[in-house]
Amino acid sequence: MSASPKSSVLERHEVTIHYLEQKAPREQTPLPMPARKLALMRAEEPPISFYRFLFNTIGEPHRWISRRYMPDEELQKHIHDPDVHIYVLYTNGSPIGYGEIDNRAQGLSAIKFFGLLPEAQGLGLGRWFFREVTELAWQFRRGRVIIETCSLDNPRALRLYQREGFTIYDQARGLIEWRG
Repeated sequence: MSASPKSSVLERHEVTIHYLEQKAPREQTPLPMPARKLALMRAEEPPISFYRFLFNTIGEPHRWISRRYMPDEELQKHIHDPDVHIYVLYTNGSPIGYGEIDNRAQGLSAIKFFGLLPEAQGLGLGRWFFREVTELAWQFRRGRVIIETCSLDNPRALRLYQREGFTIYDQARGLIEWRG
């Protein structure tokens, strides 16, 4: 269940937001699949509780809020939209990460969320998984792929995105109000 929008703010964080883009798919040598039992599957119309598990577990350490406080009805409408594609990474049958591609804007695919559960970080999966999600985004042939990250995200995120061929096209300041 979502937190009440009227909950009191527990923390305020000023952040720098980096907006990145890729204007064409990169020609690159494929990365070898990590030496683990992995499956990457699209979650079509996932249950809200499953989506919240992924979003909150991955996003809480980085204070992701945009979907955390969204009412269930609004969240369901969003994640069940046919132009929103949610991909879940599994290892040994358990979910360990997800990437969300939003194709609702004209001319672009937006990787709205990307991450691994805390237990899966540092195992050599992030770069491979991000490249897979980026390649899936390019399959929609929308003209460009964008992603954003902020200064509360994993400090390796920005470097990973740039290493994978994304360039910063804008920056902004923002305020995150964490209500727990």
